[in-house]
Amino acid sequence: NDYKFASAGDDGIVYLWDVQTGERLFEFLGHTQQITAITVFPSSDTSGEPTSLILTASSDRTVIIWNCDSGRQVKKISDFHSTVKCLTVLQRLDLWLSGGSELRMWNRKLELVSETSHFTDSGISNLIELPKNCIAAAIGKDLIIFKLLIPTDNSDSWDIHEVKCLSAHQDNIRSLVNVNELTFVSGSLVGELIVWDALDWTVLAYERSFWDTSSPHEAMQEIKLQKQKEISVQHFTTDGECVFAAIGRGIYVYNLQMKRVIAYQRTAHDSNVLHIAKFPNRQIISCSEDGSVRIWEIKERKHPSAEAVPTGIFSMWGFGKASKQPSQTVKKMQDNVVQSSVELIGDLIGHSSAVQMFLYFPGHGLVTCSADHLIILWKDGERESRLRSLNLFEKLEENGYLLPRF
Repeated sequence: NDYKFASAGDDGIVYLWDVQTGERLFEFLGHTQQITAITVFPSSDTSGEPTSLILTASSDRTVIIWNCDSGRQVKKISDFHSTVKCLTVLQRLDLWLSGGSELRMWNRKLELVSETSHFTDSGISNLIELPKNCIAAAIGKDLIIFKLLIPTDNSDSWDIHEVKCLSAHQDNIRSLVNVNELTFVSGSLVGELIVWDALDWTVLAYERSFWDTSSPHEAMQEIKLQKQKEISVQHFTTDGECVFAAIGRGIYVYNLQMKRVIAYQRTAHDSNVLHIAKFPNRQIISCSEDGSVRIWEIKERKHPSAEAVPTGIFSMWGFGKASKQPSQTVKKMQDNVVQSSVELIGDLIGHSSAVQMFLYFPGHGLVTCSADHLIILWKDGERESRLRSLNLFEKLEENGYLLPRF
């Protein structure tokens, strides 16, 4: 919630923390191998009072449900055929899903209500909820759409039906996020960004590269010559208007309405960007394998003259060639069109190894976790200084030191 967060690591231990003080509230012991997924499931206890549950999955092929208020283990599920890689809560239906070599659906009582058959390939790596009781599951390079059949007057059973297989990606899907109720986005290991219609599951936009050659095979051969990590989509986030993508060492802002990249920083970090988030006031924060955490600002800028601007993400790395024909230049950009740049405004120095992700708490600060075994709570210096000054004046006033003297 707004005051607590949980951390999990390769040691199989989960900790619950107070974001205001940095105090460790609980230590959850139960897994024997690394944690592969974690999520929160708002629930209620027997008295009807609201409480929150934490669901954790591990490489030990178990899922454990924890009570955030008591710190106790509620239930341990250990009959999975393989590692559970993702957990998704469907709060509207009071259900949660686990994805691995099969898709399983669980109710609020933590009972299994339905499951799919065993997947023979790499299994489910990501899950998101779609409208009309549908689910999108990333399995290798495919997206599988499942329909959740809920109990009706004619049937009191739950079921999961596979509806459609979407095979638009050229390589394994790395990131999958909802944009809004009508749109979702997926990204792959070869830098593809695909925008999907959440209702009929058609492709709304496809972003990869605009090659000079018309042969897809030649394009894929050229892309394989690049180091895969340099072009891989590591993480997505969105504000409903744009998709903010961590691709290789860079960060990219893709406008959904314009269907093109409107701002980017090609070498935002010295190594792969692992996590990215959009902050208020047109700010972006990113973290990397190199141990850095950086804050960026999206700023508008004007170009005095029209130039051909490549719209593909890869063309920013120099793949392909931008057309120089005047007629195409006019189509790409008119005079004095406002574009945006991504400029560095802050660098948080404190970690000595890869920073895997972070959480932002408005009014409280930023929490970062790293492979150096550190969790760092960062505070707004100016805000904290004002709060300390206010507390000091309140104490002085309580003790009578601020009363007028004659």
